[in-house]
Formats: sequence, C-alpha cells, structure tokens
Amino acid sequence: MGDDRRLQVLSAIVTDYVRTREPVGSRALVERYRLGVSPATIRNDMAVLEDEGYIHQPHTSAGRVPTEKGYRRFVDEVARVKPLSDPERQAITALVSGAVDLDQVVVRTVRVLAQLTGQLAVVEYPSLRLTALRHIELVAMGPRRILLVIITDTGRVEQRTVPLARAPGAGEPVIDPVALEALRTRLNAALAGRRAGEILPVLTALAEQAPQAERLLLAAVSGELLEALRPDAEERLVVAGTANLARSTPDFSAIGPLLDAVEEQVVLLRLLAELGRAGGDESGMRVSIGSENREDALAEASVVTASYGPGEGNAVAHLGVIGPTRMDYPATMAAVRAVALYLSRFLAGPEGQDA
Repeated sequence: MGDDRRLQVLSAIVTDYVRTREPVGSRALVERYRLGVSPATIRNDMAVLEDEGYIHQPHTSAGRVPTEKGYRRFVDEVARVKPLSDPERQAITALVSGAVDLDQVVVRTVRVLAQLTGQLAVVEYPSLRLTALRHIELVAMGPRRILLVIITDTGRVEQRTVPLARAPGAGEPVIDPVALEALRTRLNAALAGRRAGEILPVLTALAEQAPQAERLLLAAVSGELLEALRPDAEERLVVAGTANLARSTPDFSAIGPLLDAVEEQVVLLRLLAELGRAGGDESGMRVSIGSENREDALAEASVVTASYGPGEGNAVAHLGVIGPTRMDYPATMAAVRAVALYLSRFLAGPEGQDA
C-alpha cells in the first residue's frame, strides 16, 4: 500500500508541477488532490521519494519538483494515456480527410501535432528504403536528359534528373522516345511492388536481357534509382511549433542548443532512427527523457515518438514531439499516438481510413 500511495503522491507532484511550474508542497497536495491520507503521511511519503531520487527540493524553503528519474517512473508506471477530446479528434479527422497527397498530409500532420501538444513537432516522411515502389515514370527533358519520377506505395514522390552518358566510341547520345517508353513499361512490370533491397538483382537481370536500344537508357536510370534507394540515402522530415519552445518554456535553459539541433535536421533524423531501433510499446510509442537521449542538445528534453505505416506492423517512418522534461506526458502521448494512427490510416488508403 505504501508503494502505491507514494506513486499517487509522485503522480500528483508531477501533474501539479507541469501545470503550475512551481515547486509542490505537501499543503498543495492536500488541498488539490484527494489522496485519502493526512498531511503528515504525505510529508513522509515525499521524504521517501526524495531519498529514492524521484523528487528534489530546489531551495530549502521550497516544495519539491520531479527529477528525471521521477519523470521516468511516472511515465513507466503512473501515466495513463488520456483520451482525446472531441474537438481534438475532429481536428485530426479534418486533417486526414482534407488531404489529397502525402506532402499535404505530412504538413498538416506536423501542424496539428504542434497545436495539440504545444511542443515542437516532427514528422518524418516515409522512408524510400522501407516502402515499396508503386510506379516509375520516365520523361524526356530534351535530347540528352530524363526526368525519373519514383512513386512509392505510401504516396511519396521523388524526382531525379538523369543525364544520358556517352557510350565509349560513340557520338552524343540522343533519347529515343520509343525506346524510353518501352523501358518505362519494362521497369514498371519488373519493379512494381518491390522494396529497395530487391531492386538491384532485378535491374541486373533486366540489363542482361535489354534490347540494344534500351541499354544506355537503362544504365543511366538504374544508377539514379539505386542512388535514391541506397541504405544511407537522405531522409526528409517536417518540423512545426519551434516557437512553442520559447513561448511555453521560458525557463528551458537548453533551448539554444535544441534550436540549433532543429536547424541541423540530421540530428533529428538520427534521433528518430535511434528511437525507432529501440522499439516501444505495442503501438510503437516511446518516451525518452533527459540523459536517455544521446544527443547533448536533448539532454534536458523529453522526446515522445511513435511509428506509423500502411498497416499493422508495417512502420515506414516516425513522428513525435520534443519539449522540456516538464511536459504533460499523458496528453502528449495521447496526441502522438492518435496522430500516428490517423496518418497510418491515410497511408493504408480508403479501407484504412474507414477502420
């Protein structure tokens, strides 16, 4: 019973501190929360929590504030994901139903996530390496350049300009429209539905069988396609709510380095990749607090992330929010999980959106 009660006290301290930004005393807990015990018992519980490193007293005359360890215990054992309000659900539904393509839904997603949480929101585009090819388009851009358009099963569109190289001992190459159309048909028949790791052997087989008129075109297109899908290919993400950090957390001492990290998006991409590899709960959600983040710029921040993808167990990217350790974890976790679910439904198509 003592442990359960102390968890209640810890939960009340975290909740009150997040709301007021002021150290929490035993009197405030008695007045604001129905813990069912005397003030003396609460003071004893607070002393035990302090001895165990879950809370600390910033000043001798002040109340207590949660430590990083206290937030971790709160998230792991106390925090419950609270349901979204009807207006919050309606906002997310409007975002998905009104979007017509992946770019639009990603931009809307990151904005609504920043609005719901009051934190910095990050949404990663579905990885080209993890998605399957839906269609490849080849468009002649003059006599010696091709526009390669890669469309994935998640709706991501990647465009590359492919110069046509001169064959050894030959003159300036000129694109043959008939051969280009034949190659487009051949590539789509062979590659549609395949993932990045399956592309190379298929292209190798096509090169061995290709008619002479298509070989130069195929060599140029294959090189650019493999470059776009290489394992270390640059991923893309969208960020919103940067101003939330300064507006809602004026005492956040690490805001400068964190804003620098936001500008260097490679830091955020690495963070999302690391959290994705670390796993999470059954829905792919993970909460990383303070020193648990490997990046120095995030040493005083908390990161709540979730994975998303078209179908259960088919994660192709991540999204999340970044803010101070003093954040409303239940509300933030609820928003991140709900937005990830709705984005997954969008990628799954009409059937997923009706689920």
